[in-house]
Amino acid sequence: MRILLVDDEELQLMRLESEAKKALPNNAEFFVYQNPLQVLKENAKVKFDIAFLDIDMPGMTGIDLAKELKRSYPLTNIIFVTAYNDYALDAYRIHASGYLSKPVSAAKIKEELDALRYPIKINSDNKLQIKCFGNFEAFYNGEPINFSYKKSKELFAYLIDREGCAININELNAVLWEEDHPSYLRNLIADIQQTLKALGVGDVFVKRHNECYIDVEKVSCDAYEYKKGNPNAIRSYRGEYMIQYSWAYFQDE
Repeated sequence: MRILLVDDEELQLMRLESEAKKALPNNAEFFVYQNPLQVLKENAKVKFDIAFLDIDMPGMTGIDLAKELKRSYPLTNIIFVTAYNDYALDAYRIHASGYLSKPVSAAKIKEELDALRYPIKINSDNKLQIKCFGNFEAFYNGEPINFSYKKSKELFAYLIDREGCAININELNAVLWEEDHPSYLRNLIADIQQTLKALGVGDVFVKRHNECYIDVEKVSCDAYEYKKGNPNAIRSYRGEYMIQYSWAYFQDE
């Protein structure tokens, strides 16, 4: 878990770091900066799970830094830390996860951690992370999974949607194209198998005879957690489910 802390005032930054370390697990990796421009210069490829940002800073505001961080990694949870309440609307517009007033405390930070926009599994395992709310995305170790074909991702999403049910080839053809493309479908299945196998999680996707399905015990999925009553998953649902696919529908009751 990568945590970014940014505040141009040294004493405030020291307090933020001290309180954040009390609230977060011991294996969290902290990146601490007084200069927001330095963050972008040194960490262009780092994907932060949570960023605690002061808003009113010289050179670059916390709002502008948040936009850059989200552009690099949309799942970054942004928590603004400020002595003022004048920026709440701006924070809302970029879909911030939280808003802390100074002085911060470990207790206040824990409250924000319990209500993250993009919940983080504290005790990390080797499961695939599946995001169904909003756009569908699949991650492994925090990195997006890139299939060779765009339709492979949609096929994988459909199997996730079916929650472990074995789906026959005819149904998959009908969903993906509304007509028969058996040779192309075989390519998609092979693409999924090879991609997941390369990550060391090939057993997530199961193919047998004329059917295939997802082993739901081997994935961590926000939609599945919602149905189990997980508070973090419930808070993360905002009425949008796999919005890039016309067939997707989420029964939220």
